[in-house]
Amino acid sequence: MTKLFLRAALALVGLFLLITGIVVFTPPRAFSRPADQMSAADLLEGYRHVEVASVSDAIEKLTGRRMYLSHRMHPIFTSKFAGLAVTVKLKKEENKDPDALSGMLAAIDQGGPNSVYVMVVEDGADIAGMGGLMGTAMQARNYSGAVIDGGVRDTAYLRKIGFPVFALGEVPSTSVGHYRFAGANIPVVCDGVSVAAGDIVAADSDGVVIVPRANAAAVLATAQEMDFKEHSMYAYIEKLKSIEEAVKKFGRL
Repeated sequence: MTKLFLRAALALVGLFLLITGIVVFTPPRAFSRPADQMSAADLLEGYRHVEVASVSDAIEKLTGRRMYLSHRMHPIFTSKFAGLAVTVKLKKEENKDPDALSGMLAAIDQGGPNSVYVMVVEDGADIAGMGGLMGTAMQARNYSGAVIDGGVRDTAYLRKIGFPVFALGEVPSTSVGHYRFAGANIPVVCDGVSVAAGDIVAADSDGVVIVPRANAAAVLATAQEMDFKEHSMYAYIEKLKSIEEAVKKFGRL
């Protein structure tokens, strides 16, 4: 009898909410599942919809670390993506070895959907770490994008196929004969930031941030919270014509 009464009461409450148009807030998916139960797919889906600036702030708030790449790292076209790092390192070495870079190509072919190619080219600001051929291979394997601590070339073609790349600049040079493969899926330092294979790489118009996999769920939840506050503040600021009042109310700047 008690159960029937409770069911009837809940049904009446639901009907009241429907009639009056009251909307109950449903948290983002990342909040609704415990952090230790989130899959890689869940994490990446969340990171593809949150702002990189909020991710950067969340990492700093939770860990005290700076995990964003510098202003030198810019996109060949406006893009937004998130994926799991496939790391590659090239060391400077003049050579005539036809296999000097074969490990770099093998690393590309071992990646797949949701991968982000993170390449560090030693002293490589004026060396193209990748171009159209490598970009085509990554596109065919459904990579999310690439981040090159070095240069990039064949940018017109990369734009044509819509493959997003962040790099230090556009240069026509080659690494062939000047560099040797030094390892894949190893820890690297990309533009001053440590990256391990499997870390989350998130990029948008504001730049690139690296999220250590161990902190990914907590960082995402905090970043989503920050996004929600900031987006709520826009209308509040416009209404009151005061950023001071908005910051006092939401505690976000």
